[in-house]
Amino acid sequence: MKIELDALEGKLEQLVQLSQRLRAENRQLRQELATALSQSRQMNDKMENARQRLENLLAQLPEDSE
Repeated sequence: MKIELDALEGKLEQLVQLSQRLRAENRQLRQELATALSQSRQMNDKMENARQRLENLLAQLPEDSE
């Protein structure tokens, strides 16, 4: 019985350690996701700004007279 309890205790300790590692990894992944989403929003804003500038430049070009 003692051997079985020791084995169970060892497995429980492994489970606790795994749970702690997964929580830490989850926190890190959430932070990375937040950073990636922020960068994506910034890039979309820059692309929209560039699109608007290009449209303005195209509107200023003379019409083709053919």
